Amino acid sequence: MKVKEKDVQHVAALANLELTAEESMRMLQDLNAVLDHIDMLNEVDTANVAPMAFVAADITALRSDETRASLPRDEALSNAPEAGMADGRRAFFKVPKVIER
Repeated sequence: MKVKEKDVQHVAALANLELTAEESMRMLQDLNAVLDHIDMLNEVDTANVAPMAFVAADITALRSDETRASLPRDEALSNAPEAGMADGRRAFFKVPKVIER
């Protein structure tokens, strides 16, 4: 299945991206290259390959899961350019709206 120009434009619209003609053509080529690679991988015989429990070869390198104190709210908000108030104190980050249609 090949990606067509209208598919790229549809995905770009969903992601609220404005692509130039050059960017759109590059995206079309890149997406089709990914699909071609997946088609090639689908042809590989994996019948005798055992499933992996971990993708990391050395699982001892993983960080241990430890509970620890988080950054206090007041300290986290101390450098915020703008913070929302609740119960008379700074309670959350205020950020500008980023999606406009």
